[in-house]
Amino acid sequence: MATHNISLGNVDVSRLETDEDFRREAKRLLPSALEQVGRAAGEEAWNAIRKAFHGPGMKRSTSPSEKRKFIQESARNYRQKADAKTKREIEDLIVQKLRGMKSAS
Repeated sequence: MATHNISLGNVDVSRLETDEDFRREAKRLLPSALEQVGRAAGEEAWNAIRKAFHGPGMKRSTSPSEKRKFIQESARNYRQKADAKTKREIEDLIVQKLRGMKSAS
Protein backbone atom coordinates (compact mmCIF):
# COMPACT_ATOMS: atom_id res chain seq x y z
CA MET A 1 0.00 0.00 0.00
CA ALA A 2 1.59 3.24 -1.18
CA THR A 3 0.26 5.45 1.57
CA HIS A 4 3.29 7.70 1.91
CA ASN A 5 2.26 9.63 -1.22
CA ILE A 6 -1.14 10.72 0.07
CA SER A 7 -1.77 14.38 -0.71
CA LEU A 8 -3.79 16.23 1.89
CA GLY A 9 -4.30 19.35 -0.19
CA ASN A 10 -4.73 22.71 1.52
CA VAL A 11 -5.51 22.20 5.18
CA ASP A 12 -5.61 25.00 7.70
CA VAL A 13 -3.55 23.27 10.39
CA SER A 14 -3.50 26.42 12.54
CA ARG A 15 -7.00 25.59 13.77
CA LEU A 16 -6.03 22.05 14.80
CA GLU A 17 -5.21 22.02 18.50
CA THR A 18 -6.52 18.90 20.24
CA ASP A 19 -6.21 15.23 19.40
CA GLU A 20 -9.91 15.34 18.60
CA ASP A 21 -9.34 18.18 16.09
CA PHE A 22 -6.64 16.17 14.31
CA ARG A 23 -8.77 13.02 14.30
CA ARG A 24 -11.84 14.89 13.00
CA GLU A 25 -9.81 16.41 10.14
CA ALA A 26 -8.31 13.00 9.33
CA LYS A 27 -11.81 11.50 9.12
CA ARG A 28 -12.84 14.30 6.76
CA LEU A 29 -9.82 13.64 4.53
CA LEU A 30 -10.09 9.83 4.67
CA PRO A 31 -12.33 9.27 1.59
CA SER A 32 -9.96 11.22 -0.64
CA ALA A 33 -6.93 9.43 0.82
CA LEU A 34 -8.56 6.02 0.25
CA GLU A 35 -9.26 7.00 -3.33
CA GLN A 36 -5.64 8.07 -3.83
CA VAL A 37 -4.36 4.76 -2.45
CA GLY A 38 -6.85 2.87 -4.63
CA ARG A 39 -5.76 4.84 -7.69
CA ALA A 40 -2.09 4.00 -7.01
CA ALA A 41 -2.99 0.32 -6.55
CA GLY A 42 -5.01 0.41 -9.77
CA GLU A 43 -2.05 1.83 -11.69
CA GLU A 44 0.24 -0.86 -10.28
CA ALA A 45 -2.29 -3.55 -11.21
CA TRP A 46 -2.70 -2.14 -14.72
CA ASN A 47 1.05 -2.18 -15.26
CA ALA A 48 1.37 -5.71 -13.85
CA ILE A 49 -1.42 -6.98 -16.09
CA ARG A 50 0.14 -5.37 -19.15
CA LYS A 51 3.52 -6.84 -18.27
CA ALA A 52 2.05 -10.32 -17.68
CA PHE A 53 0.29 -10.34 -21.04
CA HIS A 54 3.22 -9.00 -22.98
CA GLY A 55 4.24 -11.57 -25.51
CA PRO A 56 3.83 -12.79 -29.07
CA GLY A 57 0.23 -13.20 -30.11
CA MET A 58 -1.09 -11.41 -27.06
CA LYS A 59 -3.31 -8.41 -27.62
CA ARG A 60 -2.57 -5.68 -25.15
CA SER A 61 -5.02 -2.89 -24.60
CA THR A 62 -3.19 0.40 -24.66
CA SER A 63 -6.20 2.68 -24.82
CA PRO A 64 -5.76 5.60 -22.43
CA SER A 65 -9.51 5.64 -21.79
CA GLU A 66 -9.49 1.94 -20.79
CA LYS A 67 -6.58 2.56 -18.46
CA ARG A 68 -8.30 5.61 -16.93
CA LYS A 69 -11.53 3.67 -16.46
CA PHE A 70 -9.69 0.74 -14.85
CA ILE A 71 -7.84 3.04 -12.45
CA GLN A 72 -11.00 5.00 -11.55
CA GLU A 73 -12.87 1.78 -10.89
CA SER A 74 -10.01 0.49 -8.75
CA ALA A 75 -10.00 3.70 -6.74
CA ARG A 76 -13.75 3.61 -6.18
CA ASN A 77 -13.71 -0.06 -5.21
CA TYR A 78 -10.83 0.47 -2.80
CA ARG A 79 -12.57 3.41 -1.15
CA GLN A 80 -15.83 1.49 -0.79
CA LYS A 81 -14.41 -1.85 0.31
CA ALA A 82 -11.48 -0.92 2.54
CA ASP A 83 -11.76 -2.75 5.85
CA ALA A 84 -11.80 -1.01 9.23
CA LYS A 85 -8.15 -1.82 9.93
CA THR A 86 -7.00 -0.26 6.64
CA LYS A 87 -9.14 2.81 7.21
CA ARG A 88 -7.72 3.22 10.71
CA GLU A 89 -4.12 2.85 9.46
CA ILE A 90 -4.65 5.49 6.78
CA GLU A 91 -6.45 7.76 9.23
CA ASP A 92 -3.50 7.42 11.63
CA LEU A 93 -1.12 8.29 8.79
CA ILE A 94 -3.19 11.37 7.98
CA VAL A 95 -3.04 12.46 11.63
CA GLN A 96 0.77 12.07 11.57
CA LYS A 97 1.00 14.11 8.37
CA LEU A 98 -1.25 16.82 9.82
CA ARG A 99 0.89 16.99 12.96
CA GLY A 100 4.00 17.25 10.78
CA MET A 101 2.42 20.06 8.78
CA LYS A 102 1.46 21.84 12.00
CA SER A 103 4.94 21.59 13.47
CA ALA A 104 6.49 22.80 10.19
CA SER A 105 4.28 25.90 10.08
